[in-house]
Amino acid sequence: MLCLVAGAGYAALLYSAKAPWSRGLNYGLAALRFVVVSLLCFLLLSPFIKTTSNTTEKPTIVLAVDNSQSVGLFTPAPVLQQATAGLQQLETALRGKGFEVETRPLGGATTRPDSLRFTAPATDLNGLLTSVRETYDGRNLAGVVLLSDGIVNQGQSPTYSEFSFPIYSVAVGDTVPKKDLSLPALTYNRVAFSGNRFPIEADISYEGFAGGTAVVQLRENGRVLQTQRVALPAGQRRTKATFTVVAPAPGKRRYEVVIEQQAGEFTALNNSKFAYIEIVKGKLRVLLAGAAPHPDLKALRAAIQQNDNFDLTTYLPGISPLKAGQDYDVAILHQLPARTGEGAEVLAQVRSRRIPALYVLGAQSDFNAYNALGTGLTVQPRGSQTDDVTPVLNSAFSRFSFEEEAQRRFAAYPPAPVPFGDYHLGGGAEAALFQQVGRLRTQKPLLVFGGSPQQRQATLLTDGSWQWRLQEAVEHNDQPQAYDRMVNRTLQLLTQNANKKRLDVYPTQDAFSSQDDVTFAVETYNAIFERIYGQQITLTLTDEQQKTRTFTYTNAEDGTPLHLGALPGGLYRYTARATLAGQAQQDRGEVLVQEQQLEALQSRADHNLLYQLARRSGSRLYYPQQFQQLTDDILKADYKPIIYAQEDLKDLINLKWLFFLILALITAEWATRKYSGGV
Repeated sequence: MLCLVAGAGYAALLYSAKAPWSRGLNYGLAALRFVVVSLLCFLLLSPFIKTTSNTTEKPTIVLAVDNSQSVGLFTPAPVLQQATAGLQQLETALRGKGFEVETRPLGGATTRPDSLRFTAPATDLNGLLTSVRETYDGRNLAGVVLLSDGIVNQGQSPTYSEFSFPIYSVAVGDTVPKKDLSLPALTYNRVAFSGNRFPIEADISYEGFAGGTAVVQLRENGRVLQTQRVALPAGQRRTKATFTVVAPAPGKRRYEVVIEQQAGEFTALNNSKFAYIEIVKGKLRVLLAGAAPHPDLKALRAAIQQNDNFDLTTYLPGISPLKAGQDYDVAILHQLPARTGEGAEVLAQVRSRRIPALYVLGAQSDFNAYNALGTGLTVQPRGSQTDDVTPVLNSAFSRFSFEEEAQRRFAAYPPAPVPFGDYHLGGGAEAALFQQVGRLRTQKPLLVFGGSPQQRQATLLTDGSWQWRLQEAVEHNDQPQAYDRMVNRTLQLLTQNANKKRLDVYPTQDAFSSQDDVTFAVETYNAIFERIYGQQITLTLTDEQQKTRTFTYTNAEDGTPLHLGALPGGLYRYTARATLAGQAQQDRGEVLVQEQQLEALQSRADHNLLYQLARRSGSRLYYPQQFQQLTDDILKADYKPIIYAQEDLKDLINLKWLFFLILALITAEWATRKYSGGV
């Protein structure tokens, strides 16, 4: 009302005097001015418009399909055709009743039922259902139709997970045992020493052949090395065959154990399995030397003894003397050089023979003597002060990798003391671990790799790492894997490629499976062995049939590896080439890809698992011929659309059309006055 009064008063004041135009026109102009002023006064009060918009979300049914090889291999063809046709009919019927229907296979994006191909190499039903739960969290998910044979060979069983939506299980596959021979597993040591004898033990499973015999062969590159005739005892389903092999020359080897197919056997796909073994020249000789007895020495000793590749010798002044004439491949120098001068003979041997070394710094270390060793790290402590730190991974470090579980264990380590002061990394040195003080992640190094091309060196800046191994053993059932792997990989890196190459190309894992993305790390160096980037590398991969694959790659500072994708199982030899500063460089090596025939190992469907999933969610188990009943049950559940209401407040002054309305009214008034002779 006040706005209207203000508009009326303004119009009356302006148009009450005698005007040169007619009375009617005067009233009209007064009305225009009344509307404009009243509207402007109203807008000054910041009025707003409240709007409510409604959106409707249809109920969604997800068709979760186990498109693994076992479904295609062991489900009778007519049954599988009936199942895929039933999925299409179910989709059509539900869409006609107002449902949204999406088809999700194992490990893949949404697809259509008529485009399903049962070729997935592994079955992770828990991962499939969990991805559905995460994707449709907070949405109108009515239920999931799970088509599967119930065979799980990857991830955990879905019966141990909780799902908040109904699961309508549709069972395919065959629960009748097949007459079959298979090799579920091979047991062997992954590392053997050249010239030694090592066993390969084959676990043989049989169904329908009890009381007979099986012929089992050990092969390498198609050549039969040994043959055994193994009895298959009645009343059992498993037996074993053991082959004893003499380790040949150093290198990676792939052995194949094969059961000869017998008459009436259902399939021969699961009759072979591969053993991947690395033959090494001999154990690496490790010298663990300390300035004085210390808990660290016991922790380091225990970690090293977990690896059969290491032969450990301990040195302590006055307790365990250095053996005359003994040579070593790598040394761990705990608080050496020491301020007391202990261990001088050890340091002299390490320097003269250029033995790769890991220095562990602590309260007894002589930092001036250490800084003169050329490890790539300079430490300038400030008195005897220390910081209490925990390790945190340097994400840019690529010479070896830490598993996600290791990173979680690092975060739970108790703080260990490090010298408080200034740290300087030299050319070619790189930190694998940084220091974390409380919750603050710093860029101060904790584990550093450096040294010269002729002598690789590393430095651990704490003598309290024994606490880490002890804490990890307590929390993880006496299995301090993260600490042990950190120590062992440090020693392996120090002893590998002792003569530094300007082009260093190596696989990021000891072995890959045929489902993995095979990746290679690439390091390039200039003439003075400083890391350089942006270099083009050509990698040629040759398999056992002499078939070659060629890849090109440009290395970047972020350490992104070269991705080759999934490769068939086998032993591959690779050659990497690059031109660095006009000089041709080359590197060679081997990579193992392990064949995993997970889907052929078990032919008997597990419908009990599907029944449990359905029953726990309040549903039931169906078979391919019951798709019509399944459709009716879903419709009877009477799933409703969800209506979402959203309120929106908008200031009236932000409406653009109001500006043009006011402008039009003012323009009309001004034009009329001008035309009628006013000013």
